[in-house]
Amino acid sequence: MLQSVGARRLVTAGALDPRLLPRLARQLPYLIGLALDLGGWLLSLVAVRSLPLFAVQATLAGSAGVTAVLAAVFLRSRPGPAQLRALAALGVGLILLAFTAQPAPPHPVGTIATIVIVLFVPVLAAAGASAGRSLRGERSAVALGALSGLAFGGTALCARALDADHTLGAVLTDPLSWALLAYGLLGMSAFGAALQRGSVTLVTASQGAAETLVPAAMGFALLGDQVRPGYLPLAVIGFVAAVAAAVKLAILTPPGTLRTRPCLPGAQSPHAATIRRMPSASCSAI
Repeated sequence: MLQSVGARRLVTAGALDPRLLPRLARQLPYLIGLALDLGGWLLSLVAVRSLPLFAVQATLAGSAGVTAVLAAVFLRSRPGPAQLRALAALGVGLILLAFTAQPAPPHPVGTIATIVIVLFVPVLAAAGASAGRSLRGERSAVALGALSGLAFGGTALCARALDADHTLGAVLTDPLSWALLAYGLLGMSAFGAALQRGSVTLVTASQGAAETLVPAAMGFALLGDQVRPGYLPLAVIGFVAAVAAAVKLAILTPPGTLRTRPCLPGAQSPHAATIRRMPSASCSAI
C-alpha cells in the first residue's frame, strides 16, 4: 500500500522506464514500503534454500490477506462476508502447505536450464517495455503486475537453484546470482510501473498468480521439489485454496481505499475521475 502511494505521486511514463526506480526512491512512502518488501523478499530467498517453491511462493501470495487486514485496520475498509471466507480459505490453504511440503535440498540444474533462466531476463524486459507502450489503463497494470510476478518468481527460482555449498567467489561468478539480481530489479521496476497505471488490488492479484504458478511448476520440473509421501492430494488442495483465496482477496479489496491523489505539481493519474470523487484527506494524511 505504501509503494502504491509513492508510485501515484509521479507522472506515469508511456513505457517501462528504467529511470522510474531512481524517481520512486525520492518518495518516502515508497521507500518505507520497499524496505518492508525487501525484508520479506530476502526472507523468502532464505526459505527457498530448503523448502519447495510451491510452498514458499503460495505463502508469498498470501500477503494479499495481510493487505486486506491492513486496509480494514488503517483505511477503515470493513471486510465483507466474501473477504472473510477468502481469508479463512487462505489460512486453511497455508496450513495444509506447511504440513505437506517436504523440506529438501534442490536438485542441481544443468547448463541448458541455467542458460534458459538467464536468457529469460531480457525476454521479460522486452515484454514489459512492449506492455508499457501498447497497453493502457488497467490492462497495462495487469500485464505489468504479472510480469513483475514472473520476475520475482525468477529470483526465487535462481535462489533455490544456486548450490548451497558455493564459496563466496563461486556465488559471485555464478550466472544465476547475476540473473537473480536482474530479476529483482526488473520485478521492482515493473511493479512500480503497474502501480502507476491501475489499482493495487488488480496489480497484486496478477502479480500473485504469476509469482506462484510458474515457479511452482518449475520447481517440480527442474529442482525436484517434493510433497511429503502420501500427502499429494492435501498439498494440491492447500495450494489451490491459498492461491485462489489470495487472488480473490486482492480483487475484492475495494480499489478506492488504496488510491490517492497525486501530490506533486503537474502529476497526472490515470484515475483522476475516481480521485476527484474521494474525500480530500488522502495524500497528506498518509
